Amino acid sequence: MDPKQLVSVSMRPLVEARLRGTQPGGDPLAAALGNHDSERQGALRRLLPARLARAAVMVPLIDRPEGMTVLLTRRAQHLKRHAGQVSFPGGRIEERDSGPWQAALRETAEEIGLQPHFASLAGYLPDHLVISGYVVTPVVACVQPGFELRLDLTEVEAAFEVPLQFILDPANRVQRERRISGVGFTSYEFPYGEHQIWGATASMLVNLCHLLEQP
Repeated sequence: MDPKQLVSVSMRPLVEARLRGTQPGGDPLAAALGNHDSERQGALRRLLPARLARAAVMVPLIDRPEGMTVLLTRRAQHLKRHAGQVSFPGGRIEERDSGPWQAALRETAEEIGLQPHFASLAGYLPDHLVISGYVVTPVVACVQPGFELRLDLTEVEAAFEVPLQFILDPANRVQRERRISGVGFTSYEFPYGEHQIWGATASMLVNLCHLLEQP
């Protein structure tokens, strides 16, 4: 579907229809790198740790009357990894979790205080690889308004919303050429006010856009 046509579409039914029946999984490196050639994918695979940890993040789509928004967080500045970066709430999948959905619900409640009864599962985006050594399952949830956030300031310093229509507009996606250990690949960024959405978070959002833009 042409992104311009999405402006007039009721987004929640479309989101639920496109994600219905999806399951966690897929090639996480392909999800992270898109259409990069196999040589570059192979080079990046060799840079990864021998063992990868499993994690899940929630992609919260808030069903506002004026249009869906994406809820994002900014990580605390004192953290050792990804300090100050924009991210989705989430974290490592633990033994007590029955799967990515339960892990995403638990971590989101712990990090920002979003209670599980406000969120309903829409589906899954392809597993995504983070070079720091995680395979991340993005869990898309439709969130009803009326919640009250309570941030765990040891992990999250801020939470904010971005209109989904802003994310869907290709004019708001900035392509960047990045290099990791001499290997070049294309990544995306979404500049939004004082926030710079990039890295794995931006890649997951681009994957969501591609799914919603399908004919």
